[in-house]
Amino acid sequence: MEQLLTEKDEGQPLYADSAYTGEDQEAVYKKKKFINKIIEKGYRNKPLTEEQIANNKEKSRTRVRVEHVFGFVENSMHGSIVRTIGIARAKAKIGMIHPVK
Repeated sequence: MEQLLTEKDEGQPLYADSAYTGEDQEAVYKKKKFINKIIEKGYRNKPLTEEQIANNKEKSRTRVRVEHVFGFVENSMHGSIVRTIGIARAKAKIGMIHPVK
């Protein structure tokens, strides 16, 4: 994860699922100065508090929007890779691959 994060990303919120939790990961996020928006998970005999559950719900709302885009590309566009520079070119290429009906 550390190799993917650059100084340009500093101060940005980082949304991810609970697979990216742990002391090692936390050290990387603090070092790179990220706003931690990673889903918290409960453990045996230490369930999540009501506040943590509410926070997870808020975090999930943003994360799910992003993951639905990737799911759309994977499922309906057969995993097509869009290799363009810039959002305008990416939109044009996606429009040519999957025209609007």
